[in-house]
Amino acid sequence: MFRAFAIFAVVFAPLAVTAVGTPFGQAAGTTGGGSATPATPSSLAELTTWLSDSTARVIVLNKVFDFTSNEGTTTGKACKPWTCSPNPQLAIDANSWCENYESGAATTTVTYNKAGVTPLKVGSNKTILGSGSNAGIKGKGLKISGASNIIIQNIKITDINAQYVWGGDALQIDGGSKIWVDHNYFQHIGRQMVVTGYGAVTKTTFSNNVFNGDGTYSATCNGQHYWVALFTGAGDQITFALNYLYKTSGRGPHVSGTSGYYQNIHIYNNYFVSLDGHAIDPEVGSKVLVEGNYFNSVKTPLLSGDGEAYIPTTSAETASCSSYIGRACVANKLSSSGSISTNKVNAANGFTDSISKAASIKSADDVSTYVQANAGVGIVN
Repeated sequence: MFRAFAIFAVVFAPLAVTAVGTPFGQAAGTTGGGSATPATPSSLAELTTWLSDSTARVIVLNKVFDFTSNEGTTTGKACKPWTCSPNPQLAIDANSWCENYESGAATTTVTYNKAGVTPLKVGSNKTILGSGSNAGIKGKGLKISGASNIIIQNIKITDINAQYVWGGDALQIDGGSKIWVDHNYFQHIGRQMVVTGYGAVTKTTFSNNVFNGDGTYSATCNGQHYWVALFTGAGDQITFALNYLYKTSGRGPHVSGTSGYYQNIHIYNNYFVSLDGHAIDPEVGSKVLVEGNYFNSVKTPLLSGDGEAYIPTTSAETASCSSYIGRACVANKLSSSGSISTNKVNAANGFTDSISKAASIKSADDVSTYVQANAGVGIVN
């Protein structure tokens, strides 16, 4: 007797690959590439094209795409703004910066990688995901210019002409909306780790990122990166939450500085540790609300400036927020850190929107453990 065996065709559906978690804060509702079929670029050229085109994409990086020497080197004039030692950064003479801002500084000639000063353009409706704990981009940064609906998650951006100011930024955003930058890692960058240009950057959240300032070269000659975050757009509305800032010495973040512009930056539940310089730096036009952060061995948590920043540390100060945003603020924690020399509760009136009012903010006592366990790459995959 013969037995009939049914032969079944087994069809394997492709595994869905999407960003992990839900965008929150100002970036709530961001979908990136959405349901586009995930794909991994096979070359630097293909990655460059996919990032910049007008097609909705989910781009999965399965390794470090190294652009460092891909475009060769160039030699040009530089100046020496800092005379400290050891290992001060030099400044490439970009846009006659040496002549206009450092006219008395000694000059020299330097050779650097061209890739660092020409960032990769990122178009709208993109999700950029890293696979595992060692995927990303080396030697070149990303630039968003007027684009929207973008997710960047679980990638490293590192080693962009670290010796030279103006050697390149890790992430530039000049005009854009609905952008979620989450669970990434930044280190060894020539200039800014993240920066906004003059165009308004709205509905944007930087969350769960590691900004590692530990390196050889620095503007302050202490092995700590000075150029961390600069928000200077004409109407920036940004959430900066649950990030880990380690061994940086300035601009953590620097906000505004351009007359006639304004920025509302909500900074909460970040862990600042071992900063031999300043963290938050508010300048003209800025309103900065700082809640539930842990400042651990930070020389200057708040730099006195012309902007408005409120960093409550007492119950009386947290209660003062109620008349502005309809709830008490969450106190910040200072441990082995400098004092708050200026505090302007009026800054809270820039955060009357429903997103700021409803923000889920942890106690500062819980921030150190949470951020160290959850920030950076390899946590979400």
